[in-house]
Amino acid sequence: MELGLKDQLFLVGGATSGFGKAISQMLLAEGARIIAVARTQSNLEELQAKNPERVEIIAGDLSSEDTLTQIIDTIGDRQIHGALINSGGPPAMPVMSTSIDDWDNAYKSVVRWKIQLTQALVPLMKPHQYGRLLYVESVTVKVPLENMVLSNSMRLAMVGFVKTLSQEIGDSGITLNVLGPGYHETQRMINLFNKNSELKGIPVEEVKAAFKKQTAVGSLGHPDEFASLACWFLSPVSKYITGQTVSVDGGLVKGTMG
Repeated sequence: MELGLKDQLFLVGGATSGFGKAISQMLLAEGARIIAVARTQSNLEELQAKNPERVEIIAGDLSSEDTLTQIIDTIGDRQIHGALINSGGPPAMPVMSTSIDDWDNAYKSVVRWKIQLTQALVPLMKPHQYGRLLYVESVTVKVPLENMVLSNSMRLAMVGFVKTLSQEIGDSGITLNVLGPGYHETQRMINLFNKNSELKGIPVEEVKAAFKKQTAVGSLGHPDEFASLACWFLSPVSKYITGQTVSVDGGLVKGTMG
């Protein structure tokens, strides 16, 4: 399928690891241009070296005001066609192990910057009557996961935000959607396996096998598979889909609205 991404400009958060890296690579393979944002300069330079004409880089923390300013300055007066709003999540822990500081930090890392960035991008897209905003959250918005209370709670706030804004600007040509990844072969999952191994006192491989067993397909997903759906949502052909939260979870969610 021709997605129509050639020469379009995208902002990609978390562009050098996990889902962000896979989506960056797929966008570039489709002929798009990207502004790649990540914390590590060397990883960004490695990405840019492979596509010097079509990759601009910003090294910074997406929750930082300075990084937001750099993003808007880098876009300048160009049309920005879409944005992958994506970064790492809060630490895994059960409810009674959290402190109020943990909740404040989770709000800052999962919610606050995404709202601020969205409020900055929408006015840039409106004059063109076009835009694609795609938020990578988690399957936890459909089914709360054990020892993940910060993600379970804060990511639901983003679903409410996206749904509300999609209704408010529905006739603008700008769509907003959420992808909720389940268990994929990413560093985030490795960290979760290790945390569960520590809490339960069982080997990591046993934890991993138990996670696989929870899915209908009996396996973990791959970031490249996730990226193919993300690029579709970021493309012109997805214009009639907005305000939706789609699980990408190998059948982890058992409910009919999963």
